[in-house]
This record gives sequence, C-alpha cells and structure tokens, in this order.
Amino acid sequence: MIRVLLRAATFAALSFGTASAVQAQEIPSSIKIGTSSQGGSYFVYGSAWGAMVQQATGVSVGIEATGGPTQNMALVHTGQLDFGMTTMGPAFNGLEGENPVAPGVKLDAVRAVFPMYQTPFQIMVLASSDVNGFGDLSGKRVGVGPNGSTASQFYPEFAKNLDVEFDVQYGGAGDLGGQLQDGLIDVFAYAAGLPVPAFSQAATQADTRIVTFSDNERKKLLADYASLSPYTIPANTYNGQTAPVETVSMWNFAIANKDVSADLVYEVMKAVLENNDELTTAYKGGRETLLKNWSKNTFLPFHAGAVRYLKEKGIEVPVNLIPQEYQQ
Repeated sequence: MIRVLLRAATFAALSFGTASAVQAQEIPSSIKIGTSSQGGSYFVYGSAWGAMVQQATGVSVGIEATGGPTQNMALVHTGQLDFGMTTMGPAFNGLEGENPVAPGVKLDAVRAVFPMYQTPFQIMVLASSDVNGFGDLSGKRVGVGPNGSTASQFYPEFAKNLDVEFDVQYGGAGDLGGQLQDGLIDVFAYAAGLPVPAFSQAATQADTRIVTFSDNERKKLLADYASLSPYTIPANTYNGQTAPVETVSMWNFAIANKDVSADLVYEVMKAVLENNDELTTAYKGGRETLLKNWSKNTFLPFHAGAVRYLKEKGIEVPVNLIPQEYQQ
C-alpha cells in the first residue's frame, strides 16, 4: 500500500541554496511527492499517480500534505521533496524569484515532468447567500485554501485587478468546506481540478451554489494574465449545479528536482502517461493527463528523464525547454 505522510511541510527552516549539478544516480528506494491539503484535488490525484509509480517501479512513494503549488515549488527546488505538482502561474512566478515562500530566490532547480490537468477557479457559496458573482465578494469572508496555494495567491490578485476587497481566510480545503456550511466564512473560493472533493462534500451536505466572474471580469483577467485560459465547468459537476459555469483556469504539471534520477523520471513518465484509464478511474481530472498536452508548458525546462521520454515519442522539444543537464 502506498505510504501516506500527513505531516504538513515546515517552511521556516528551508535553505534556498542552488542545487548542485546533476550526477548520474541509481533509481532510489523511496521518494516523496508534495501534494496539497487533505480534501484538495492534488492530494487525491497525487496519491493516485504515486500509487501507479510505486506499482510500476517498486519505489516506495510517500505522499506529503503541503500547502499546494507555491510551497511545492519551493520544497522541490531545495530537494526536500523529490516530486511535486504546481500550476503554471506559481511556476512562472517561482522562476522569476517571486515565490512568496522564498521571496527573491529563483527556483531554477525545478523541472517539469508530465502534464496533469487544468485548474479552474471555482467559487462556492450557500444557496441563501447574497453573493451572485465575483463582484459581490467585497466585504465578505473568503476562504482561499492554504496560504501558498494557487487560490490563495491569485484570488487576492484578481480582487486587486477587478477593484474588489474582501477578507482573506486561509485553511485546508476540507476545513473550509466545513466552515462554509457552519457560516464561519461567506465564500469558498478555490482553484483545483474537477471535481474538488471538498466542494463535492459540501454540495451533498448543504444547499450550495457555484458563482463566477462576469463576462467583462473574465475578459479582463484573460487579457491581463498570460497563464490563464477560458474554462467551462460542466453542468452537474456538483450536486445542484444544473448549468455550466464559465470561468478561467491554469494548467498543472508534475515537477521534480533536477537532481532526481533521470531513469526514475523516465519510468514515471511511462507509468503515468501510458496508463490513463487507471489514472482517470482514480481521479476524473486525469483524463487530461495525456502526452499531447506536454506543449501546455512553454517556459519551465523539462527534466532530463522527461526529455528522453518525449524524444522517444517523436516530440521535438523546444531548445528553451531542454535543461543543460540533459545528456543525449
């Protein structure tokens, strides 16, 4: 059985030195994958592909609950996590030295592995709420996930961009779903693959609604953020949601420290990308974890093991996405 570590990562003691040049390494006996808080999509999805890798390689896989994409970038950079998962907005910010967990540090020891799925921005309220769209969030208590998550980073940015002011509340996805039902927060604004387990649970335990950005708000965000794409949440994704919801999204990629064994990363690519039915059975968002979506990454260098796999599949990887440590 896959080994699950529920210890939340501690960041105060991080050392943000530059990782050493890659060395030839044997496949390790164990690895750690950074996910998100329990109740978040990363935790479910990461547990699924981690189990697939463990079964395919015999490597012991530990699943670590973390704050999500932003913190995963920092922990993978330092090597405290071997693998992680991130959305491309935090990935770009990390490369630019704008990661709030490691301000001023360019997280250039992080490498892309495989495409995951799109992360739509989703907003849930109780049916009795007077919130009917993003513009109504002013003055509300808004839960945005753990500090360092994609939602916690970008919802406040979106609010500033769209002249909306609200009270930010941090917490794990599961906890925030309960707080919404108990009236401790007014809004649960999250960003994760469909369906968000905490949203699904809240929608079955209470009368809820999904609200979104207005057409003009969505157009402005898409124009101002290159990492965003338009996205439609299909009808009936959540209990009581009878109509599709138009929103915005970011792509997610699995990531690894550049010093992780290239042979292991190659095997990870095979295990995940060549068993999509198994992954999708475990997590519906896995249906987008397809080789063809490798091109959704346009700036983060792929791991040497990933480059090897992509080239074997006949893919011409752009020069800017091939790391220096890649060996022909």
